[in-house]
Amino acid sequence: MIPRAGTTGGTLVARCFIGLIFLLSGLNKLVNLDQTAQYIAAQGLPGPEFLAVAAAVIEIIGGLSLILGLGASLGGALLALYMIPVTVVFHGFWNISGVEGEMQFIQFLKNLAIEGGLLYVILFGAGEASFDAWLSKHGKELERWRRRPSAAA
Repeated sequence: MIPRAGTTGGTLVARCFIGLIFLLSGLNKLVNLDQTAQYIAAQGLPGPEFLAVAAAVIEIIGGLSLILGLGASLGGALLALYMIPVTVVFHGFWNISGVEGEMQFIQFLKNLAIEGGLLYVILFGAGEASFDAWLSKHGKELERWRRRPSAAA
């Protein structure tokens, strides 16, 4: 399928914007593991050190997957699933009043918007400017990465 004019670069930029927030956040968590673990522990979650490392690894792998367009649907799904409990646990605006509650509501909505972008990548793939497309073109894709052509992609 031939992409519509302008969509090749657009999908690359969109994936990079979404992936960059995860890559930078994951690297920040990795560099500041103690602070990340303390923040997780403050939410009452068990195993904060493990969860801090797991969060960093998921964000880095998922972010790189989106940026490179390599297993982007899988990376998007990993991040989308990861964000569900993260959004509920860390941005529970319904438990907080005042300015902090309003800030958490904004963060909650931001995460929903990111989830929408991830869902788009999951459903329609990485687009033409990606390693997924290159692998597909050269017959080297993994079956689970194969995307069906669509008018939206």
